[in-house]
Amino acid sequence: MAVNSKSTLLKILIQQSFIDGDKALRLINEKGRQYRTLPELLITEKLISPQQLAETAATINQHLTLDLEYFNPASIPDELRNEKLTRKSDMLPLSKRGRTMHLAVVDPTNIAAIEDFEFNAGLNAEIVVVQYDKLHKLFDKLFENAYDSLGNGDSEWDLSAMGVVEEEAEESVGMQPDKEDQPIITFINKILLDAIRKGASDLHFEPYEKQYRIRFRIDGILHEVASPPVALSTRLSARLKVMSRLDIAEKRVPQDGRIKLKLSAKKSIDFRVSTLPTLWGEKIVMRILDSDSAMLGIDVLGYEPEQKQRYMDALSQPQGMILVTGPTGSGKTVSLYTGLAILNTEETNISTAEDPVEINLPGVNQVQVNPRAGLTFASALKAFLRQDPDVVMVGEIRDLETAEIAIKAAQTGHLVLSTLHTNSAPETLTRLLNMGVPAYNVASSVSLIIAQRLARRLCPKCKKQEDIPQAELLRQGFREDQLDNITIFKPIGCDYCTNGYKGRVGIYEVMPISPKMADIIMENGNSLDIATQAQREGIHNLRQSGLIKAAAGLTSLAEVNRVTKG
Repeated sequence: MAVNSKSTLLKILIQQSFIDGDKALRLINEKGRQYRTLPELLITEKLISPQQLAETAATINQHLTLDLEYFNPASIPDELRNEKLTRKSDMLPLSKRGRTMHLAVVDPTNIAAIEDFEFNAGLNAEIVVVQYDKLHKLFDKLFENAYDSLGNGDSEWDLSAMGVVEEEAEESVGMQPDKEDQPIITFINKILLDAIRKGASDLHFEPYEKQYRIRFRIDGILHEVASPPVALSTRLSARLKVMSRLDIAEKRVPQDGRIKLKLSAKKSIDFRVSTLPTLWGEKIVMRILDSDSAMLGIDVLGYEPEQKQRYMDALSQPQGMILVTGPTGSGKTVSLYTGLAILNTEETNISTAEDPVEINLPGVNQVQVNPRAGLTFASALKAFLRQDPDVVMVGEIRDLETAEIAIKAAQTGHLVLSTLHTNSAPETLTRLLNMGVPAYNVASSVSLIIAQRLARRLCPKCKKQEDIPQAELLRQGFREDQLDNITIFKPIGCDYCTNGYKGRVGIYEVMPISPKMADIIMENGNSLDIATQAQREGIHNLRQSGLIKAAAGLTSLAEVNRVTKG
C-alpha cells in the first residue's frame, strides 16, 4: 500500500478532527499492507465517510467536485480505459479535450498516481474530486461488461487491451502460455474473476450451433453475461481444460477437474470443473468453492432461533444421525460444514467421505470417494469405523449398503452427518424405509432432519412495500391472526443488486425425531402421517418457514412460492 503518513490529505483530516490521528497512524502501521490506497483504508476501517472524505479532499487546491451517481461510463473514451491502473489508484479518466483529460480522483495528493495516468495517456490531467463509494460503483459498471461488446461474431475479437488479470492465476496452474493464446487467457481470467466479484456460484460455458453462451448462476438464477464468437468454442474449452489439468485430446467422455485461482498471497479460490460432450462441442460447468462460505457460522445461515437450537442440540449429542436434505444447490454442503466447524475441536476425531471434496477443512480427515478404485462411500465408512472416530460425515447416502453402515455407526456411539435428495424432512424417513432400511433402525438412529432451500434475499436499498389483499395472504398460507402485523415487500432493482435481490437466505424445516414420530415409523406410517405429527409438535415446514422470511421483509412472496411450491 502506497500510504505516506505525511500525506497532506491525512494531515488535513487530522487537523480538522475528522479522524483521530493516533488511531489512523496505528491502523496504517498494522493494516496498511492490506489496502492499496489511503482512502480505501480510512473508509473500509470506518474512520470517515466517503462524503466527508470527498468534501475535505476538494478543499485542497480548491478542486472541483463531481457527483458520479448519474455519470454514463459509456462516454469514457476507449483509449483512456485502463482497469489495472484505475483500480490500483482509485482514479478514473472521464473525458478528453485536446491535450487535457478530466481525471476523477479520491485523493488529489496522490501525485505519483496522477503522473502515471498522465504518462500512460500522454495527456495533462485536470483533477475533479469524487466519492470513493460512487467511483467504485462506476468501476463495476465500466469493467463488468468490458467483454460484452465482443459478443457478436461480426466484431473483431481483440482482448489484448484488457490487460492480463492476476498473473498468479497462471502460476497456480503451472503454465507458461504462448503469446498467441494471450487473448483467450485474458478473457478466461476476466470471466473467472468477474464471477467471483459478482458472487456467482456456478459458471456455464455452453457451445451451440450458431452461438456460444456464458452464464453465471447468481443467487440461484442463471444470467447470460457474454456471447463470444462460436468459432472460439474449441479454444475456450481447451484453455479451461488445460487449467483444470484435464486431457485436451479427449472430447468424447465427461471429465472432472479442479482449478486453484490465486487472488493474492492470502486468498485463493477453487473451482470444480465438469466437462460434458454435447452436439456442438464440450459444455463446461464450473462450481466456485470458496472456503469462506463454509465458515460463515450458524448465526448467518438464516435459521430461526428455535431451529438453530434444535440443530445445536443434535450436534451436542455423542451419537445419532443428522440428515440434511434438499435439491442440488440448496446449501446442504454449507449446513453440513457449519456443523463440522462447530464440532471440530482438538478432542474430536472427524472423518468425512465426499464426492467430491469441495472445501478443505483443516483438522478434518477428508476422503475423496473414488468408485473406480473401489473406494466407495460404503468402503470409506467401514474404514472410518476402524479409525477411532467421534464424528463421521458421509457426503450422500445413495444406496442400502451405505445407509446400513451409517446407521450402524450412529447406533454404536458415533455422530453421523449426511445428506439425502428428498423434498421434505418427513419424506426423508420414508426414503430410508424404501431403500430397505428396517423401520426399527430408522426410528432408533435418526435424531434430526433438516430440509432446506435457498431463497433470494431482497435488496435492502430498493425493496418496496407490496399491497396484497388479505384474502390473498390467507390463500398463500398466512394465519388470520398474523394479518395485522404483516408487511410484504417486492423487488425493484438498483445498481447495488441483481433484479431487486442481493444474496440469499436459507429456508429450513428442522425436525427432531420425537418418540411419537418414532412410533409412527415403527407402525409403518407414511410421510403424511409424520408431517401431521410434526405440525402438532410446532415444527414449521418449508412453506411456513418461507412465509416467516417474507413477513420479516427478507425475501418476497414470489420468491417463497418459487422455492417452496410444487
